[in-house]
Amino acid sequence: DRPLTAIAGCLPGSIHSLRTDRVSYAVTALRPLNARRSLAARGSTRFETRNVNGVATVFGVLASRVDRSCRATHYKVQLPIRPNGATGWVRAVDVRLSTVHTRIAVDLSQRRITLFRDGRPVLVTSAVIGAPSTPTPTGRFYVNQRLLAANPTGDFGPGAVGISAFSPVLLNWPQGGPIAIHGTNAPDMIGFAVSHGCLRIRNVDAQRLLRLAEEGTPVEIRL
Repeated sequence: DRPLTAIAGCLPGSIHSLRTDRVSYAVTALRPLNARRSLAARGSTRFETRNVNGVATVFGVLASRVDRSCRATHYKVQLPIRPNGATGWVRAVDVRLSTVHTRIAVDLSQRRITLFRDGRPVLVTSAVIGAPSTPTPTGRFYVNQRLLAANPTGDFGPGAVGISAFSPVLLNWPQGGPIAIHGTNAPDMIGFAVSHGCLRIRNVDAQRLLRLAEEGTPVEIRL
């Protein structure tokens, strides 16, 4: 599934944006790979084919670097690491590209989450947000994993949609304090700022989000 970058007279090494409000792309690691912070950088971050939770390693795609035939040689991707907003370049031969038709907008001031598909809102729901001492981070991220809960009546409800963001303050938490959108066993707290940074929503909405928000879905969190 290759994005349509076949512009007449592609210049080798030219870079093309691959994200709009309606369509974006994700890549899945086919083998262990290195993500370089820039195409010229020597240093890199190593990723395995599966992450710490045992699910496939996926990156949200921002742009492609193409050859003379307009085929991607590298992808600029979002990285699920600290610092928040980190990006890197991966080789096209090391990943599999897929199309993503969803995106998520989080409005912290309204305590509202909206899921769009093909540019149209398909789910709007209220949420618990981070407490003032453990705020939900803002920025542009992506869905990097979907995890089902062993106990669907527990703290996380049916499961969690993990995003490539980390708590700005909980540096010593397990896995570095990752942020997720998940269900809850305390729906009466919906609309309050009381979490450790994650976004909690009603379980029925969490089930829909788990089904619809595929890996690679862009996530924008704003105040």
